[in-house]
Amino acid sequence: MILADEAAQIAARAAREWGAGAKPPELITIRENAVFRAEQATGRVIALRLHRPGYQSRAGIEAELNWTLGLAAQGLAVPEPIPTGDGALTWRQGDVVVSAVGWLDGAPLGRADTALAGDRAAQEKLFAALGRLLAGLHRVTDVLALPADLPRPRWDSEGLLGANPTWGRFWENPGFRAEDQGLIAAVRTGALERLRHIGTAAPAFGLIHADVMRENVLIAPDGTLNLIDFDDSGFGYRLYDLGTALVQSLEEQNLPFLAGALLEGYAEVGGEVGNGQQDLMLFTLLRCLASTGWIDSRAPQGDPSRKLYVERALRLSARVAEGRCDWP
Repeated sequence: MILADEAAQIAARAAREWGAGAKPPELITIRENAVFRAEQATGRVIALRLHRPGYQSRAGIEAELNWTLGLAAQGLAVPEPIPTGDGALTWRQGDVVVSAVGWLDGAPLGRADTALAGDRAAQEKLFAALGRLLAGLHRVTDVLALPADLPRPRWDSEGLLGANPTWGRFWENPGFRAEDQGLIAAVRTGALERLRHIGTAAPAFGLIHADVMRENVLIAPDGTLNLIDFDDSGFGYRLYDLGTALVQSLEEQNLPFLAGALLEGYAEVGGEVGNGQQDLMLFTLLRCLASTGWIDSRAPQGDPSRKLYVERALRLSARVAEGRCDWP
């Protein structure tokens, strides 16, 4: 992770490359990446992204940008990559790669969803719209002329459940007790079998966003949804995007209705839903397991998120192992 002071200095230099150096860029967030808001001389507002060193290569970042450039050209609600004054998609200082995309106004789905907590119909409407957005993302992606060997992560059976998953060996998270290992091993074996059956051909598999968290879904002022932050995007199972979209709702009373609305919206515009709720629960579990690997390498001991992630994964693992399709 880049420290705030260093990030501000790099962002100020990068802003000039994008014609946005009249005033200091405004720091919005520092998580995996540091994101700044800046304004070009033309008045256009852009998001400057300082990519975390060592996570994605420069070639990988430019592959992501070329993909989203194609999506934006087709009218998809994603940030449009903005080139530098020299026409480059990225700029580099030391080991920090910087890119820029058009700024999208809107409130994160998380805040809006919390505000609608007592309105099930409004929540379902949002999740159905999200399902339609993801189906459009996948459908348009499959008709773009993109190289098959883009240097992006793989969220396939190896990347999710292999010996060295993309986000780490989740079963080694110390939050899993010795008595939990049998359950984790069983669901891992069962999931691998299901993934082999699904296969890696379109439309069930292809480029995916891979991080459809609430903070990455913006509700625009006109009520439409925009999808941002493609930093984890890569080749994977399309239903993994839907499973990821549900992870933050696992403790919500309306979860079964949100899951149903998400699937219905996805299928409404041609998305392949496989075994429906059963597969959706499996891919939600796969995200839960991946997250326990992710947090084990990032959060300090004692961080309450560590316990939450492990308990969430165990609850859903028990249901999947029992063959149940009812949500916890």
